[in-house]
Amino acid sequence: MCSEASSSPWPIVGQGAAALAASMGIGRFVYTPMLPLMQAQTSLSPQWGSALATANYVGYLAGASAGILVPALVRSAVALRTSLIVLVATLALMPVTQNDAVWAVLRLTAGATSALVFVIAVSAVHRHLRDHGSHLTGWAFGGIGTGIALSGILVLLLRSVATWRAAWWASAALALVLAAGAWALQPDPEPEGAAGVGRAGPGTDTWFWALFAGYTLEGVGYIIAGTFLVAAMDQNASGSTGSGAWVLVGLAALPSCALWARLGKRWPASALLPVALVIQALGIALPAVSGGIGPAVVSALLFGATFVGVTSMALGIGAHLRFPRAVALLTTGYGAGQIAGPLVVTPLLSHGYQQPLLVGAAAVLAAALASAALRFRFPRRPDRVAEISR
Repeated sequence: MCSEASSSPWPIVGQGAAALAASMGIGRFVYTPMLPLMQAQTSLSPQWGSALATANYVGYLAGASAGILVPALVRSAVALRTSLIVLVATLALMPVTQNDAVWAVLRLTAGATSALVFVIAVSAVHRHLRDHGSHLTGWAFGGIGTGIALSGILVLLLRSVATWRAAWWASAALALVLAAGAWALQPDPEPEGAAGVGRAGPGTDTWFWALFAGYTLEGVGYIIAGTFLVAAMDQNASGSTGSGAWVLVGLAALPSCALWARLGKRWPASALLPVALVIQALGIALPAVSGGIGPAVVSALLFGATFVGVTSMALGIGAHLRFPRAVALLTTGYGAGQIAGPLVVTPLLSHGYQQPLLVGAAAVLAAALASAALRFRFPRRPDRVAEISR
């Protein structure tokens, strides 16, 4: 049997990308371009729209926590495939009812299954590609951007010729195709960190918790943008501006991890992470201070070019520190931040989306400050993006 180092890594890249596209790009983020469509065609209020988003994030936290409490789930192909099936079912069932409570249950379930697929897929990708160039891991993470772009195009095409129900069913069909592409992905057969040689050294707990704090704050800020960016752009410009910009978010996200990995050959990941967060904060704040198509396009490109890259770098640094169950722990903190984000800004929604976006930008700036602590006394062994996936 050929070793992972000698066999072609591209099937793993494709399967991981398909899993992330189905679980994150569609399972989670199709709701962003769908929100204004549902508000226009159903009785969904901005407050209930935020509540449904929060339900999804509560589910996401539960799914990530399950990966910590039951580590065997992260190494289970059955858990991966079952989660993909349930995720597709939740999308297909959204148009069957207009009951807010049922919608909340479906979005909560979608959040839990998407988190499980994410943790399993990321652990598998890091494990199977650790002996290959980190740009391959970046392309696998690019599946998130692919899913976002596909779901955005889908909603953009259907919003003028079909109902919100047709858009959900089409999204479920697209997720099903991607789930089929991810079906053969084999989870990491070893407990996280088992393949490494011990821990990175004394004191790494301090660096990990600085990373954890920054990544949790990133969850707060990025999810505010991820939930309300399209609605805010539609409010400030023409009705299709937000959906079109969301497609740009996905297209910018697709190559972003590979590009950040290439930058990592010259600068350490601990230096690039705060920079990416500052750029992301600018992208989130821009639609809040300036309307029109131009700012919307720039905002979409800045946000898309950073948020998946931030995830890839943060999880990669966690893996480099060899902190036990780093991926699941960081994903749990991220999930907790995503629950807090919509709750914090819900009272501001009656005044529009500008103030919530500014709150989101402030949270991401705080994440940049927390992550900047990684630059002080960080382990001197290679912490470059090109090395952390090994």
